Formats: sequence, C-alpha cells, structure tokens
Amino acid sequence: MIQIKDLFDLKYGSNLELYKCNTLTQENGGIPFVARSSKNNGIITCIKEIEGVNINPKNTISVAVSGSVMSSFYQEKPYYSGRDIYYLTPKINLNKRQMLYYCLCLERNKYKYNYGRGANKTLPFLFVPTPTDIPKWVNTIKFLRKPSYAPYSKKNISLTTKNWKYFEIKNLFSIEGSKTTSLLKLKEYGSGKYPYVTTQATNNGVDGYYNFYSEEGNVLVVDSAVLGYCSYQAKKFSASDHVEKLVPKFTMNQYIAVFIVTVLNLEQYRYNYGRKSSQVRMTKVSIKLPVDKEYTPDWQFMEDYIKSLPCSSNL
Repeated sequence: MIQIKDLFDLKYGSNLELYKCNTLTQENGGIPFVARSSKNNGIITCIKEIEGVNINPKNTISVAVSGSVMSSFYQEKPYYSGRDIYYLTPKINLNKRQMLYYCLCLERNKYKYNYGRGANKTLPFLFVPTPTDIPKWVNTIKFLRKPSYAPYSKKNISLTTKNWKYFEIKNLFSIEGSKTTSLLKLKEYGSGKYPYVTTQATNNGVDGYYNFYSEEGNVLVVDSAVLGYCSYQAKKFSASDHVEKLVPKFTMNQYIAVFIVTVLNLEQYRYNYGRKSSQVRMTKVSIKLPVDKEYTPDWQFMEDYIKSLPCSSNL
C-alpha cells in the first residue's frame, strides 16, 4: 500500500462560487464546473472563462473533501471547481484506466467521513494499492464512445403548451405490473446484458445488468413505492418489487418515449410514501399532450421536438 501523497500531488481547486459565474454552454466554449456532486462526473454546468483564475488541469482526479460525499472523478478536460474540491495530479505516468481505478479506491474510503469530519486534512494520508499492485482486470475496462452534443435533427421547433389536450393514461397505455425478481436470483444467473430495473430514481432506474430478463422492452416503467419516477426501458429487463409497466397502445419509439417520460415525471408531486403511484391511481390520471388536427396525440410532433434537442443524436 502507498499513501495518496506519495502517488499524487494534491492541490486545492479553483474554489469558485457558482452564483458569481456566468454559465455558458459547452458548445459555445463553456468550461466544465465541478462541484460536490456524486452525479455526472461531478460536473453541474459549464461557465465562461474567468480572467485571472487558474483552471484545474486535465487528466487529474477531482475529490470532494467536504462532508460524506467524497466523490472522486477522473477529469479528462480542464475544469473549474467549487468549494472543498481538491485535484490530484499523478507523480508518475498513469493511464485513464489506472486513474479510474484510483477514483474507485478513494470512493471506498468515504465511510470514514461525515458532515462533521471531512477529508480535507486526511486525504493525503489515505492508503491505496501501489501501481504495481493494480489488478489485471483494470486493463480490460471498456470505454463507451464519447457522446455527441449535436441534435438528431437541425429543425428549430418551438414548444408551447397552449393548445395541448388532456388524455387519460389508461387510454394510451396498458397499465400492468411486472414480475418481481430477487437480486439473489439474478446473481445466480450472473452478470449479463439485461438491465435490472428498481424503484431508484437515478440511472434510469437501473441497478445492474444480468443474464436474465422477465419483461419485454420498449415500455415505460413507473416506481409505485416512493415517488412515481418514470423511465423508458428500451431493452428486455427484469424488475424488483413495485415496478409497474406502461405498455403503449400506439407505436412508440425512443423519442416519443422520452417526451412522455418527461411529462409523466412532472406528475411526481402527486405521490409520496402515503400516496403511492399504484396501478389503480394511474388509471385515474390524465396528462396533457400536444395534439394534431384531429385532436389526437401528435406523436410526430413529439418525435420531431425531441430530435431537435441537443444531445438527441445519442438516443
């Protein structure tokens, strides 16, 4: 084992307050802003370059040292950072896979900290495996292709809800339950390509991939245990308890699905622990959608609108 300070140079980051910065899209030259978030690689937005303020260098690890977050991410590009963010620069040559491995090592130390005990003073002294002891599987990590920020279509489509109409969910979808599959059973099948959909409201509801499925894809699923979170499941999947399915009665693709998911997730205020998004309740819910000349749902508009949005080429 080796201490972090012997493997990395540790420096305090930009220490910016976001409300004093000017946000700017990445397409227009915005620089990523890393905060104490455990999502999206710690990046919460992009900002305009600030004269006289050093930008944290690329190919470093950002570490949130305040509270119990301890979020550690490999940053490929130069970035600004908010309060209580350190950046770690390797003293020896480490490739991307090895840097990601050390992010994981740092995350595994988060149990040592809480809101009364941050890692700002002890981070340099944490022990991690030496580079020669990095497991062989690290070199087999496969990277996803870099996402495109371009829209699928170059059409400029405006959105107004003025002429939208209400439609009952039960007339658009068959509201069904899913078969509950235990995590223990899935582990017996082993890791695979089929998502395991749970009631969590992050990562599209997916908590791992296994070599088993019980449900067909191209459906919407709704958490009926907590918040009524809705997600689109394109692939065949298995599910935990309290996962309800909305099986379309119309021809649905991923673009239409994303549009409807967004609308349905705006209905979450209706639900809580005492009032769950059950199948019975969903049969009584109506949602507002754009309509065509016949006052039926304008599926083509929904598809075209989603295709016109940034990043839609990744769907």
